[in-house]
Amino acid sequence: MLHVCSLAALPDTVRITGASHVLTVMANVDQVQRPVSVLPANHLKVSMDDITEAMNGFVAPCEEHIEKVLAFVRGWDRSAPMVVHCYAGISRSTASAFMTACALNPHRDEISIAKQMRAASPIAQPNRLIVSLADKVLGREGRMLRALDEMGPGSMTVEGRPFRVDLD
Repeated sequence: MLHVCSLAALPDTVRITGASHVLTVMANVDQVQRPVSVLPANHLKVSMDDITEAMNGFVAPCEEHIEKVLAFVRGWDRSAPMVVHCYAGISRSTASAFMTACALNPHRDEISIAKQMRAASPIAQPNRLIVSLADKVLGREGRMLRALDEMGPGSMTVEGRPFRVDLD
């Protein structure tokens, strides 16, 4: 099971869920302290800004980031939950959770995953560049982006509330 949250909610979300793995996807990953209950090998930090195209002074999500995330989530044994977080818990983390659900369930319909995410979080707004790159790497032939269109935009807020993404 995946849990998505903001940086501020990370310690409580890990504690409440009993998560064994943490995926951090945000710009200033050095400011993130690994929860003491999570082994160092079970915490991946991927540094990227929340942008959808290249901009001077920012790190755009790229295929290398997607490959790192996919290798990490595929190595997760799922015996305990994983927490995926970014700074606000709205865009990079939700895109990474969506990518994870698609990668770990190659035959599950993308729209069903997106609709389940929307039902769990009215504010989820997955980063389209991350999803586009993941769609390509996973060979989903545009279905992940179409699922985002079906999902629709999230409600505007400053910080998301933690929510769960079922993998099956």
